Amino acid sequence: MSDTHWQDALDLIRRGSEEILVEAELIDKLKAGKPLRVKAGFDPTAPDLHLGHTVLINKLRHFQDLGHHVLFLIGDFTGMIGDPTGKNATRKPLTPEQVAENAKTYQKQVFKILDPARTEVMFNADWMGRMSAADMIGLAARSTVARMLERDDFSKRYAGGQPIAIHEFLYPLIQGYDSVALRSDVELGGTDQKFNLLMGRELQKQMGQSPQVVLEGLDGVQKMSKSLGNYIGIAELPNEMFGKLMSVSDTLMWRYMELLSFRSLAEIEADRRAVAEGRNPRDVKVAFAQEIIARFHDRAAADAALADFELRFKAGAIPEDLPEVTLSLAGAPSIGVAQLLKQAGLVESTSEAFRQIAGGAVKLDGEKVSNREALVSGPATVVAQVGKRRFARVTLTP
Repeated sequence: MSDTHWQDALDLIRRGSEEILVEAELIDKLKAGKPLRVKAGFDPTAPDLHLGHTVLINKLRHFQDLGHHVLFLIGDFTGMIGDPTGKNATRKPLTPEQVAENAKTYQKQVFKILDPARTEVMFNADWMGRMSAADMIGLAARSTVARMLERDDFSKRYAGGQPIAIHEFLYPLIQGYDSVALRSDVELGGTDQKFNLLMGRELQKQMGQSPQVVLEGLDGVQKMSKSLGNYIGIAELPNEMFGKLMSVSDTLMWRYMELLSFRSLAEIEADRRAVAEGRNPRDVKVAFAQEIIARFHDRAAADAALADFELRFKAGAIPEDLPEVTLSLAGAPSIGVAQLLKQAGLVESTSEAFRQIAGGAVKLDGEKVSNREALVSGPATVVAQVGKRRFARVTLTP
């Protein structure tokens, strides 16, 4: 590969990655010009994927675009152990039936991004399930308890007197052995997977293989999750996806675009400069939302979602620059609409909120609120409106 080509490839691979271990080894692999075996593992712990998951899947697609081969590993064996990463307690393992059902959904969803012709879907039960008890003991002998306790979550649980089951120590070893079984050249994962990713390098070295390069830090957008109120499922309805993407702050949208858009960084930077020079950031956000919806649905759905958004929001004369308000639920699951309006500064009192609701002057996300006892569950972000001139984008935090 010429210097120009491998440098362009490296620039694309670096996008969204926190760290490459070891980058010099990756450069050597790229310069060799041979298709690389690029591994990423997914434990089918839930049947749906969200946009945070697709950050890593997008990176797999980048490798495919560069001519490499993706090993999409579904951890049906490790899913029955329960990944202890980042947990402060032993995680309940899944049943074989749950794993099988979730795995089917994963495969259907990931091919909205990945090229099936360059993707090999693997299941680690294919080799781990054939291991004998003696084989498993031999694998366990390749690491030490002291080494396992170097992992942050294990060390914290041990120091705090919280139980760590023996089978949890096997998890990083099995994930590492997957790299041996697949002879992977590169493995991708989030920051919280770093220990497990490096275990793959270690076991490959012990077993006479060239160690894989680790791309670490592909965590998704600020650890997208339902509990953080920033969850956008890739199977959600187009209108719901559009509304959630449009509610992302003008500051955070650039990070979302860097990690999730297939547009080049140069194009995104050009948009950033245009906004700095006076372009409405809403226009950039609209184009980004349509790109995402077209990817997971189709172009017609993206256009229809925009039309619906315009009908509900623009036609309703909602201003472009809404005041941003963050309210804490203080552990409660929801908040009354009247209390939300008061705390957001849109009314002077809850009694005024009740009067406005009774008069049909209150809307949430463009929908009129008629029940004075209505609740808004959190975490969530909603556009609250009282009358024709009072608006706020309200974010409810746990």
